[in-house]
Amino acid sequence: MILLIAAEKGGVGKSTLATNLAVHLAHRGVDVVLLDTDGQATAARFVERRDGAGVTPAIPCFQRTGEVASTLRDLARRYQVIVVDAGGRDSREMRSAMAVANLLLVPTKASQADLETFPKVNELISLARGLNPELKAVALLSIAPSNPVIREVEDARELLAEFDQLELADTIIRDRKVYRDALLAGKGVTELDNSQARAEIQLLAQEFFDLR
Repeated sequence: MILLIAAEKGGVGKSTLATNLAVHLAHRGVDVVLLDTDGQATAARFVERRDGAGVTPAIPCFQRTGEVASTLRDLARRYQVIVVDAGGRDSREMRSAMAVANLLLVPTKASQADLETFPKVNELISLARGLNPELKAVALLSIAPSNPVIREVEDARELLAEFDQLELADTIIRDRKVYRDALLAGKGVTELDNSQARAEIQLLAQEFFDLR
């Protein structure tokens, strides 16, 4: 499976999701690889820190820019799951990955500024399905307020449900410091002592992967 994590806006937790899902899948025995197509190289630096600290299992990671479809086809012959961390913008990397991906996960904050990018995202998915009609596209609320009193999450879910090219993930990733700590340590939250964050990543993986 080729899992593309991409968005029209930066700062929505793409690299956090990519690295955490890759780590969790590796622990479950999945042969997984990261492909970092973002110039910021957050996922690649995560793997460098992980390797430097001797954390296992090791997560292979490649960096590519430009046209990445051929790279993804090659990796798909060698690995069970390829997790692609794409940049926070409409880019050549994102479009070429959408042409071959099985699953597109689009994280977003619940803020109005982030949600305003979704008409463009919806249009891009429609165009991508001209080349890749089997592409499954899912919006995911990420870095969401953990205070249940705040209605921002519920309002955002109602708005996202209006876009015809996207499904909406059941899982919500909350704003937790442990995600930032884990990224800097080269670890996944499932490797740390935080049951809430661990449960979020486990539930997200269960939505899209058969991990029985």
